[in-house]
Amino acid sequence: MSNLKRVYMANTDLAPIREALQTQGRELRDLLGGKGSNLFIMTSEGLPVPEAFTVTTDACNEYQALGRKFPEGLEDEIMAALAELESQTGKQFGDPQNPLLVSVRSGAKFSMPGMMDTVLNLGLNDEVAEGMIKLTQNERFVWDAYRRFIMMFGDVVMGVEREEFENCLDQVKEEEGVTLDVDVSAAGLKKVVELEKTVYEKHLGKAFPQDPREQLMEGVRAVFDSWGNDRAVAYREMNKIPHNLGTAVNVQLMVFGNMGNDSGTGVAFTRDPSTGENVIYGEFLLNAQGEDVVAGTRTPEPIADLEEQMPEIYRQFVGICDQLEELYKNMQDVEFTIERGKLYMLQCRNGKRTAAAAIRIAVEMEKEGLVTEAEAVMLVEPVQLDQVLHPQFDPEQKPEPLAKGVAASPGAAAGKVVFTAAHAVAEAEAGQRVILVRRETSPDDIRGMNASQGILTSMGGKTSHAAVVGRQMGKPCVVGCAAVELSNGQMSVNGTVIKEGEYISIDGTTGEVMLGDVPTTDSDIIRVVQGRLAPEEAPIYGLFAQLMTWADETRALGVRTNADTPDDSALALALGAEGIGLTRTEHMFFGEKRLLTFQKMILSERVEEREAAAAELLPFQQEDFYGILKAMDGKPVIIRLLDPPLHEFLPKDPAGVKAASEVTGKSEQEIMDVSASLHELNPMLGHRGCRLGVTFPEIYKMQVRAIFQAACQLKQEGLNPIPEVMIPLVGIIGELEITGTDAKAVAQEVLSEQGVELEYMLGTMIELPRAALIAGDIAKLAEFFSFGTNDLTQTVYGFSRDDVEGKFIPAYVSKQIVPVSPFESLDEQGVGRLIALACKEGREARPSLELGICGEHGGDPDSVDFCHRVGLDYVSCSPLRVPIARLAAAQAQVKNPR
Repeated sequence: MSNLKRVYMANTDLAPIREALQTQGRELRDLLGGKGSNLFIMTSEGLPVPEAFTVTTDACNEYQALGRKFPEGLEDEIMAALAELESQTGKQFGDPQNPLLVSVRSGAKFSMPGMMDTVLNLGLNDEVAEGMIKLTQNERFVWDAYRRFIMMFGDVVMGVEREEFENCLDQVKEEEGVTLDVDVSAAGLKKVVELEKTVYEKHLGKAFPQDPREQLMEGVRAVFDSWGNDRAVAYREMNKIPHNLGTAVNVQLMVFGNMGNDSGTGVAFTRDPSTGENVIYGEFLLNAQGEDVVAGTRTPEPIADLEEQMPEIYRQFVGICDQLEELYKNMQDVEFTIERGKLYMLQCRNGKRTAAAAIRIAVEMEKEGLVTEAEAVMLVEPVQLDQVLHPQFDPEQKPEPLAKGVAASPGAAAGKVVFTAAHAVAEAEAGQRVILVRRETSPDDIRGMNASQGILTSMGGKTSHAAVVGRQMGKPCVVGCAAVELSNGQMSVNGTVIKEGEYISIDGTTGEVMLGDVPTTDSDIIRVVQGRLAPEEAPIYGLFAQLMTWADETRALGVRTNADTPDDSALALALGAEGIGLTRTEHMFFGEKRLLTFQKMILSERVEEREAAAAELLPFQQEDFYGILKAMDGKPVIIRLLDPPLHEFLPKDPAGVKAASEVTGKSEQEIMDVSASLHELNPMLGHRGCRLGVTFPEIYKMQVRAIFQAACQLKQEGLNPIPEVMIPLVGIIGELEITGTDAKAVAQEVLSEQGVELEYMLGTMIELPRAALIAGDIAKLAEFFSFGTNDLTQTVYGFSRDDVEGKFIPAYVSKQIVPVSPFESLDEQGVGRLIALACKEGREARPSLELGICGEHGGDPDSVDFCHRVGLDYVSCSPLRVPIARLAAAQAQVKNPR
């Protein structure tokens, strides 16, 4: 039975709480939220923090589980904490002679700035206001605090539109002929209070509550309820924050920055969150409350000006900022108030920052001795690296989006709209920038995709063809944008008609689609690694390289790349890839001559004809493999033999059918008949992968010969190619026995012919549940497993990934059926369990078994963490995600050392 309480005072000894939480596998933030735990820690460090108590996240979760009702006894516990707060402060709640006022703020485990609710000045009523005027001799301050409280309580707690209350202040400002809030007279503010109370009663049918204890409980209820508001839910979904954590409620003694020009309030970061420079960055206002700094009603002053206006306060503040960085070993975002010349720290949290700032802060903090190399590695969120690797739109010139789809491949792209792959190639060859817009893409669009600046589809999800290939190519890609309608050589987006040749811009980081040619800024890091920019001209590169060096020295998990071309391979290598985890061979057949030759092989009825066509294809494939193996000299390269069903390679339009007829000698009708006969209702589960290798062995034999002839050629040139041949979609031992035997025979034949000794392996992709379940048997034949988690996820869930992500996965996430799309972050309970089983039984059968992952999960930090814990040798991902995987692997090692 847990001995944890539901309400804690901020000066509580933390040791017993931490000990109790540790037995549950939890930490302080799980119970008290980020804001609450930081209040307790700052209090224990002796910093000037107003007295407070916290209602825990456990209480919030109980409240939600009871259908938004307070658990039995919680109100009594809150009132007991309130009594203790009265004792600590020497003030009394509701006492006009010595009033206690409090703020009521949310505080979840993970920072969710602005997503939940806050109420200030709680405890004011008519009687307390009059008493405070006598005590402070500052009538204006009191009426200002009271009008703010009524507005916040009416808006946040009772749901009356804030604008209704703001109109009251605007009315009085107009009557007094002033424009700024600070210029409204005390009498004017008293009138605002009366007007606001009238608005409150008009909308709610009852008077503004005068009982401070009723105000407090309603404030707590409002914060609990705000955990489920639309913006908080959306923020959690976007940031992969679980919905079951709940929020704490922090009740804290009010200190006032609006008591005159010796008072003020501000928000600051201990370092610049945009650049990472080691300077205090922030703003403050004199004679104001916290909401004024962010509301824009007055122009705040830069924090540096505080040194001139209040030098002692500024020196104390700088010292506290240094102390907080030393304490938390991270850049901090702080809120403070100055009341009558005394500084109070209201909260602190790890500050949000850009990727460039995060990298600089991590490296410089290590150089300053604040953190170790391992701690520095933990200061940068791996996904942030996207920001410094991909082109981005200039935020100053970014217009409102026309529509929003699924952000499939990050980066910014602008170009003329084209609707076919052929047109994309032609326009690109003519020097035009183009965006390929399709309903969905297929492998025969590959050249058009490569020629385009970016890809936009109206269908598909994050693991659709467009998404996977887009990420691999480093092309910005937005998929599943249902607002895009294609017809008659033009597209319509929410009523805006865009014709072929007109400019659009897409943001693959946010999923936004915009009209026009929006300017982009290049990634300095990519320009440096590609030799287009000197390292000294890109300060970010040196910092990035240092962080990556620490990551590589820390991690135990290898990182490879998914690459189909020498250019992709070279880029991945420059970004730190240690080999190739997946080369897809199907894309290599889409050159015009290659495709026609491949079609000739598919359309051949006799084995001899297929072998002859395969022989024509052999030089092309050998050239492809030569280039990739050469680019990865000395590093392993896994080459997947042909995977897609054959019908995908046959012509679908009259011109293609005619061209195929001329090459093959078949009639156009015969070609259409064969295409129809090969068509499948569910090709993903049909005649593909190793099933092709069993029924059309000529294809796999040709590919294996091409691989080993290329490798032998390189070996003879003095290089060290390391090919690993992967047979896809094995689910039955017999499939691997046949295709594996064929592959080994061809490999040995080539090596004997060439007189070459070569290091190589033969393995398989584990992408079917049955394969995972019989992994021990498969490992007797396979020297490596590569987990194809895209297809494994499909087959475990029974999902068609191209359909479900656009149709119901968003609803499943919003209804909390799944925390995140299983195609985005690996499902540990189901898919992960099969992977763990396959690893265990595979290694029992073959201790030297190489284990890796080649689905796009290999670039997802949470999935990389799982791969580390389950004992894989490497992860593989698209080239631009390689640094993300390297950093995620390092963080996984820090958290769970192997």
